[in-house]
Amino acid sequence: MKKSTLQVSAEPDIAGDPLHELIRNGARQLIAAAVEVELEAMLQQHAERCLDDGRHAVVRNGYLPPRTIQTGIGDVEIKVPKVRERSGNGICFNSALLPPYLKRAKSVEELLPWLYLRGISTGDFHEALRALLGEKANGLSASTISRLKQQWLEEHRQWCLRDLSDTRYVYFWADGIYSHVRQDDHLCLLVIIGVTEHGRKELVAVEDGYRESEANWAELLNGLRARGLTVSPKLATGDGALGFWNAMAKIFPDTQHQRCWVHKTANVLASLLKAMQPKVKAELREVWLAKSRDAANEAFDVLLARFSAKYPAAMKKLEKAREELLAFYDFPLEHWASIRTTNPIESAFATVRLRSRRAKNGGSRETTLSMVFKLFQSAQKSWNRLRGFDLLTLVVSNVQFKDEEQIHEASERNVA
Repeated sequence: MKKSTLQVSAEPDIAGDPLHELIRNGARQLIAAAVEVELEAMLQQHAERCLDDGRHAVVRNGYLPPRTIQTGIGDVEIKVPKVRERSGNGICFNSALLPPYLKRAKSVEELLPWLYLRGISTGDFHEALRALLGEKANGLSASTISRLKQQWLEEHRQWCLRDLSDTRYVYFWADGIYSHVRQDDHLCLLVIIGVTEHGRKELVAVEDGYRESEANWAELLNGLRARGLTVSPKLATGDGALGFWNAMAKIFPDTQHQRCWVHKTANVLASLLKAMQPKVKAELREVWLAKSRDAANEAFDVLLARFSAKYPAAMKKLEKAREELLAFYDFPLEHWASIRTTNPIESAFATVRLRSRRAKNGGSRETTLSMVFKLFQSAQKSWNRLRGFDLLTLVVSNVQFKDEEQIHEASERNVA
């Protein structure tokens, strides 16, 4: 293997952490090798260009001035090679891995909204990053962070205007999350995550709704339709907030409604004596873990018969939402665990709630909104495709999955 010619200066060893230094040295070598591959490809592209005397027109020509790249494992000082174009056509080498103005790895920028949401104030970013990235973590002053936050806010504004005409979502998860911001104000973040017809989970919307009213949800949903999202999702999963369901019924009337089992369970248990909560919770689990809609209805009837006399209010809440709680049984078995709760949103918002509890002086509405947007963007990269995504073709084709036998038959038709 050809030895890399990208020069990376060695920093003094970090005493007491040989494993960290070993990892960083490996990273230096990987960066050098990757840029060398880019350079060789560029030289090969121009290999046939020669001067009149037979010499190559494009050749190596030393290095650009050294610069430091801030990464998740510390600062790495690099010297990117450059080329000389002898015929005067101005050809130069630009590394896609290390573009000219890159100062920090993308992973570091993704770390910043995470730090904010974990309770780190703008003025404390430098110290926090020094602890994570080493003593040479510089260039991230309070003013730099403020400029980045403005950039993220503009990114969110542009993202909210993106064209959706070529996108189709089969499932929606929706929720409204409240967060404290300055001056005792309350921010209600209206969030939708969707599953495309190819099974990929995507952030569809995150907006400041002020409250979970029908008007605010309608504004968000109408905005999606106006930008091209005209086909109704097959199923939407949310909590008991009537504002969202009323807006969905008017704007996407063909979408089935699925009430989140986590929210409904918490709502029911809150109406019971603490001593009774484990028993009722176990019975509720028998309902949503049933192997078919018929079995779920039987378990539902047993639950109501057992507890309605003593806890009529709690059981009435369940009975009223029966159809919406069992809607997921109309869809493929492989999707049930994903579509019967709003867990995809809840897990992502755990850090937002933590920020609200920790911060002595929460950020502005716009700051919190932009930070949440960046957090979701970062998290989205690691979201897995929906289990059983190949069955979405059947869902889009309006196949109804009433029981396991029908699921099996429909799957066989799809394969055939």
